Amino acid sequence: MSGVWVFKNNGVMQLVENTSDVHCDNGRRSANSKRKVLVYLPTGQVVSSYSCLEQILRGLGWERYYGGDHDLFQFHKRSSIDLISLPKDYSKFNSIYMYDIVIKNPNVFHVRDI
Repeated sequence: MSGVWVFKNNGVMQLVENTSDVHCDNGRRSANSKRKVLVYLPTGQVVSSYSCLEQILRGLGWERYYGGDHDLFQFHKRSSIDLISLPKDYSKFNSIYMYDIVIKNPNVFHVRDI
């Protein structure tokens, strides 16, 4: 017997043998979860590339940081100790990095499901 144990909203646990039947519940990801995008709130613009993101971040006082890992695309702010580190390959830019940007720029960015 193999599969995944899933807790339902009513507290009952159920063994699901076909994991593609598991849906997104209470923040858990599944095969059917939605893709996320980073949205720049003042304009409603979806950030679709690092060049677009860099332009927005520069306007917010962030500067490129070249002193770190060469496999990362990094930004820092002189007025804080925050550092935004992103993978150089934009295809690896996921919700973890998006939420890091949101937290370090309150009320400026938002992560949405599409």
